[in-house]
Amino acid sequence: MELANERAAVVETCRRLVADRLVVGTAGNVSVRVGDLVAVTPSGLDYGRLTPELVGVHRLDGSPVDAPLKPTSELPMHLAVYRATDATAVVHTHSVAATALSCLVDEVPPVHYYLAIFGGSVRVTRYAPYGTDELAEAMLAALADRTGCLLGNHGAVTTGDSLAQAYERATYLEWLCEVGLRVLSSGQRPRELSTAQLDEVVARLSSYGQRPPSR
Repeated sequence: MELANERAAVVETCRRLVADRLVVGTAGNVSVRVGDLVAVTPSGLDYGRLTPELVGVHRLDGSPVDAPLKPTSELPMHLAVYRATDATAVVHTHSVAATALSCLVDEVPPVHYYLAIFGGSVRVTRYAPYGTDELAEAMLAALADRTGCLLGNHGAVTTGDSLAQAYERATYLEWLCEVGLRVLSSGQRPRELSTAQLDEVVARLSSYGQRPPSR
């Protein structure tokens, strides 16, 4: 089976999205790129019934290689990321806080330094119908020099060098959106971080993290 490991990883990630309440029903979608091939979730299938064999494989031009079902309607968005960036994974959620905040602001309130995980301020796109090239173009503009954005009145998108990284970023972005909503609902003027303050954390994060010693 073409991209067997990647298709299995897509299924596992979809199950985690449901368990962590980052999607509801058949909402959201996930993909992984290997070379010129993309493994991506099918459209309208309950994630509890998703198996690796049902995860489609498509070329970067969208043509199917091994796809027993129709791909997600957001395939144009996933392919746009892969054509324009070096990312090898995309996670799109309809998580509650991210979706709610996407209806209120033009960027995630810069009140916490975790925004540096995404390269700085996290932008919100204008609204565009789902599954359209218009939405894909708006998303790319919001993702410029970033690894995450909100889609206006829609949800969130995160990218990564691996599916695990893109998923982790989705959880951080949801947390940031929840914090942002609480700050906005307080009725008080928040203490916002400046671009310079965020840039300082971006630089520090470039060398952050450890791996356990090899045995």
